[in-house]
Amino acid sequence: MKRTFGALLLCLAAVPVAAQDQAITFPYDGSFEDATFAVENAIIGKGLVIDHVSHVGDMLNRTGADVGSDVEIYAAADVFLFCSAVLSRKVMELDPMNIAHCPYSVFVTDIDGQVSIGYPTYPEGPMQEVQAFLNDLAQNALDGF
Repeated sequence: MKRTFGALLLCLAAVPVAAQDQAITFPYDGSFEDATFAVENAIIGKGLVIDHVSHVGDMLNRTGADVGSDVEIYAAADVFLFCSAVLSRKVMELDPMNIAHCPYSVFVTDIDGQVSIGYPTYPEGPMQEVQAFLNDLAQNALDGF
């Protein structure tokens, strides 16, 4: 059984959408592979090192039957994990518990042929600077870095 997101996809075509207030996503006009390449280059272009790429879509597709599910959530989904020494120091000096939000991430998804780039939302306060930074990275990827 394949999940459909027709109404959601229509919303994504016009403006960024809050996914249950947990993430901000933007539609990407291109392939999943092009989107992941654009995100990788946007992160590296800011002088950051990608610590890990989590292939969430592959893992969920590979293990679905093992957990009793035939639902395809993503055709593909990757999460890029990285940190910024400058931003991390700044927000953690203000509140050491901001460590809970590190490393930072930007993700790429393909849901029923609609490719999106997104990032998690953060609480009000110092972490909004990180959220603005992630938004800039996403915009750079969308614009072709």
